[in-house]
Amino acid sequence: MVCPTCLAIRAVLEAAGMEYQTAARIGDTVGKPVERRVKKVVKRKASAYSKRYAAAYKRLKKKHPRTSFGALAKKAHRLAKRG
Repeated sequence: MVCPTCLAIRAVLEAAGMEYQTAARIGDTVGKPVERRVKKVVKRKASAYSKRYAAAYKRLKKKHPRTSFGALAKKAHRLAKRG
């Protein structure tokens, strides 16, 4: 079964002078979700250092909620480097 939008697209393309088969193929592919045509990006695994930094930052943020990001980030990097 074809959706009304696909039929309308086909009709417009045919009226513009496109061949029936080409218009039908384009009309059918327009309604399909884009996700199927796009490759999925593989998310990289977080490194051990990144995990240590995140944990240190969260601990510092909890202790000092009003401190700026820059100051907390510096301290968190220092803690994460130590291991």
